[in-house]
Amino acid sequence: MITPNPLSERDKIAIIATARKATEEDLQPAIQLLEKWGLQPIIGSSIGLVENQFAGSDEERAKDLQQQLDNPEVKAVWCVKGGYGTVRILDLIDFSAFKKNPKWIIGYSDVTALHSHIHNFGISTLHAQMCLGVETKSEDSRETLRKILFGEELNYQFSTSQLNKTGTAEGELVGGNLSVLYSLCGSNSTINTHGKILFLEDLDEYLYHIDRMMQNLKRNGMLENLAGLIVGGMNDMNDNNIPFGKTAEEIIAETVEEYDYPIAFNFPAGHLEDNQALIFGKKVKLEVTNKNSFLSYL
Repeated sequence: MITPNPLSERDKIAIIATARKATEEDLQPAIQLLEKWGLQPIIGSSIGLVENQFAGSDEERAKDLQQQLDNPEVKAVWCVKGGYGTVRILDLIDFSAFKKNPKWIIGYSDVTALHSHIHNFGISTLHAQMCLGVETKSEDSRETLRKILFGEELNYQFSTSQLNKTGTAEGELVGGNLSVLYSLCGSNSTINTHGKILFLEDLDEYLYHIDRMMQNLKRNGMLENLAGLIVGGMNDMNDNNIPFGKTAEEIIAETVEEYDYPIAFNFPAGHLEDNQALIFGKKVKLEVTNKNSFLSYL
């Protein structure tokens, strides 16, 4: 697996919209943060464009992403916002130049479509906070992003859960938003999870749909041969008048109950104030004990 090169002071980082719209004014806190880190923000052509909820048409958003991937001076691409729309431009992109000159792709939630598609090229990506709202997140959210971009060492310790399954595992870290992973099943953007450590997070879903998506992943063979499972934020879930009877975390635990690999809940990533950055495609070691869980890069 190829890991993009660390950034250096004065390197350029492009800010683009692959899904929902945003204005340059919205991005001022993120721009100031990059400048504080000594980086040069480049505002993509998709910023400020509007087509209903999207940042311009599919072709306009794809053109911006293509330009930033092909520009050798741009060392990283930071997505401004999720929502929905990234999957609509995947097949409009020529990744040839990117494969020869990989650079960090940064984002989470809807950007899971890009993470998964690029993972199949053998290139690591960065699951981290979007530009929009970065100032409202925890200091660790920003600091873990900075550390990864600049190639600094990073490890994690997080709290235990009664739903955890103790043990130790090693493997490539993959995953992202459960809804997006579910939507990619059967396409050429589906990830092979065999022997890997899968990370899952989601927001604002009905509990029965969490169960539906987990059953889909299970029936597609994406859960049986994992090395380990990490679950981040499962926030603001909805229920029907007749309750489903389980939380999102309990649904996930039940779905993988028969498998013998370590499972760690409560990882600080996802639609949370503490949305810490993760390197997808990087080999990691997961340790789940009765007191705490640990994740470290190998």
